[in-house]
Amino acid sequence: MAAEGVTLIESLEQLVWLLWATASERPFYFLLAFVLPLFSLAIVCVYVLLHLIAPKPRLPYPSEKTYITTNTDGTVCAPRPLPCWYDRWHAAGKLSQEYPTIPAGFPVPEEPTIEPAEVEVSVVVPAYNEEARITAALEEMIEYLDQQFGRPSNQLLQPERQDRSSQKKGGKGSKRATTPHRLVFKPDSPTSSTSRPTTGRAASEPPQPSGYEILIIDDGSRDRTVDVALAFSRKHGLHDVLRVVKLAKNRGKGGAVTHGLRHVRGKYAVFADADGASRFSDLGRLIEGCEDVVDGSNRGVAIGSRAHLVGSEAVVKRSAIRNFLMRSFHFVLMILTPPATSRIRDTQCGFKLFSRASLPHIVPYMHTEGWIFDIEMLMLAESAPATPVLASDGSVIGTSSGIRVAEVPVGWHEVDGSKMSLVQDSVRMALGLAVLRASWMMGVYRRRLT
Repeated sequence: MAAEGVTLIESLEQLVWLLWATASERPFYFLLAFVLPLFSLAIVCVYVLLHLIAPKPRLPYPSEKTYITTNTDGTVCAPRPLPCWYDRWHAAGKLSQEYPTIPAGFPVPEEPTIEPAEVEVSVVVPAYNEEARITAALEEMIEYLDQQFGRPSNQLLQPERQDRSSQKKGGKGSKRATTPHRLVFKPDSPTSSTSRPTTGRAASEPPQPSGYEILIIDDGSRDRTVDVALAFSRKHGLHDVLRVVKLAKNRGKGGAVTHGLRHVRGKYAVFADADGASRFSDLGRLIEGCEDVVDGSNRGVAIGSRAHLVGSEAVVKRSAIRNFLMRSFHFVLMILTPPATSRIRDTQCGFKLFSRASLPHIVPYMHTEGWIFDIEMLMLAESAPATPVLASDGSVIGTSSGIRVAEVPVGWHEVDGSKMSLVQDSVRMALGLAVLRASWMMGVYRRRLT
């Protein structure tokens, strides 16, 4: 056996010297005969490997396209069909591919259409075993949403709720103060106004969306998350305002958020974590940030950021290993993501807002269902197709590519009960980011109707 090992080593040495001599004497021949084939083989292997390991979202089950809510008598309704802008958008895209009306070779910006909003704000809450934390988050949400947007269809607060809201003034147990946000969003039509609807609105103007909805996406919870959410809806009179969508199987936070965003009816769509770590009253700041960066097609994204808290007591008290992993992940992010995304200081805050017009450029192309889905959303926004830039007279004077993202500082505090494994999930996120970036670069993922 020892003699065979020596013979094998000698054979390898001879092969190495032969390759070295060939490379020295005939470099061009060596490049064509060895380097290029090996390089091509490596690319093919990586491409095949990515097809095998890259996440692929599953199709929704029929039951996942329904929702339940409470009735006015306190009972739970039978499953109702869940409105879905994505299905209509997808069907329209298929028809446009089968029956194109634009001559071949004539480049035009992609302009996917999405049906008009029915409410002003849609809140998507991904929830997995959150029975202990979701009530506090929902309390803060509806206090702010009721004050700033009101209930849809002139739905009134219950007297009990009104009395409790009026009695809350300061003190340790009070809710965070809310600040009205300005309204600078571009008009939906030439005759519409940027102000809120009034009774003196002209009859020719289209009705503006009002109110809000909350979509709780239960990601296959094994606890009483759904029962707690429905009890909250019953207590606060959120009939058909708070809707619960139950996923038959756990998909991960990214899959739950993507599923929820496919069914929103709002002019703004925001997702917020069920733990209530982000201060929900900062939603107004997100709306302002989104409105400040929207392009000519009303596409814009605003994300909550905790970067301003670096160095604060909330971050300093974290463990050294957690802070190290946070900085390491951000360094990897800067290397592997495109320019605009790499400049974002906090990509993982679970508080992000999208204008309705931006959704068709992001949601249909999502693949990642794990922790790094936020990064794919930001990459898709950065790579969104061009939209026309209009002059004051309405003429097209150019195009603007990508959807701009506003990074907005928000309040945040640590909440116990996180389901994230610090070391294991950090490693998975880094590997997942590498797979995600490679999949987009090599065409395993691409913009297409999915």
